[in-house]
Amino acid sequence: VQLQAFGGGLVQAGGSLRLSCAASGRPFSRYAAGWFRQAPGKEREFVTGISWTGDNTYYTDSVKGRSTISRDNAKNTVYLQMNSLKPEDTAVYFCAADPTGRYYSSSDFLYWGQGTLVTVSS
Repeated sequence: VQLQAFGGGLVQAGGSLRLSCAASGRPFSRYAAGWFRQAPGKEREFVTGISWTGDNTYYTDSVKGRSTISRDNAKNTVYLQMNSLKPEDTAVYFCAADPTGRYYSSSDFLYWGQGTLVTVSS
């Protein structure tokens, strides 16, 4: 499966962005999906994951309550809605797919898209 993320940009603190990740190749519904991010000088961080059907989700504590992951398998797309953005959310965001279905486990994401940069100004 090939993934392409887009939707990043520059936003002021307190603002919102919606990232999208389009999948192609194999049926996307067979994969759990997730978003990771990497800030300058920091390690990549697992932000959120969603199950095959979209019924189950995981969020890291730092985004819980401010972000929502969703998917539309008919469109082979997963979304990340981010609200109340903070400067510390600034990072390159990557979408990923996990064939094992373990949407809550960062180690099982095997397929990656290119990143999209999110910059939050204070």
